[in-house]
Amino acid sequence: MFKIMLIEDDATLFHEIKERLSQWSYEIYGIGQFDRVMQEFAEAGPDLVIIDIQLPKFDGFHWCRMIRSHSNVPIIFLSSRDHPTDMVMSMQLGADDFVQKPFHFDVLIAKIQATLRRAYNYNAEPVQLKTWRGAAVEYVKNTITNDTGTVELTKNEMFILKHLMERKNIIVSREELMASLWDNEQFVSDNTLTVNVNRLRKKLDIIGLGAFIETKVGQGYMATEEAGL
Repeated sequence: MFKIMLIEDDATLFHEIKERLSQWSYEIYGIGQFDRVMQEFAEAGPDLVIIDIQLPKFDGFHWCRMIRSHSNVPIIFLSSRDHPTDMVMSMQLGADDFVQKPFHFDVLIAKIQATLRRAYNYNAEPVQLKTWRGAAVEYVKNTITNDTGTVELTKNEMFILKHLMERKNIIVSREELMASLWDNEQFVSDNTLTVNVNRLRKKLDIIGLGAFIETKVGQGYMATEEAGL
């Protein structure tokens, strides 16, 4: 049974979501005190966090930043705010997805299932270590290491890198990436993929590899590799 922490201050909505998700055998945790989010997060040890933006004390962006400083647990934002910068900000802070209120529960369930599948299923693969441009890519640890150093990726960032590495020097369309990441691209903003790829590049820049994830305008993305490697 997966444990989900729902950081939502609307009691009616919290109980509605809890009831619906419990029907899918998820174990739901709420927040007792909104100034103790990190303590309650540590005590619950959830497998996934769903968080609203507008919260008492501090907003969801603050808590997302705090959680990301300690954990790579998947995070989905759930918010009535509809400004594009909110989605961009959530992705830049390390969130895995964004659901706009009001929402259909089938969409929320689909996104939760896809996020959990990405986060935990592929870790069981026999091959857990790959090399790319002289760097060691460890799927289980979500890290990539070369002589310059090591960077830690989120689940989405590693999934994108893994998908591109499996098709080295071949253009992977945006539609294919979105379908692979979120199962059904009709639920995904095209901007969400752009933010995730840009965030992946920024992290790879730290170890000198960002330039090797190329954008092919109007086509998609490609991870380049030197011949013979």
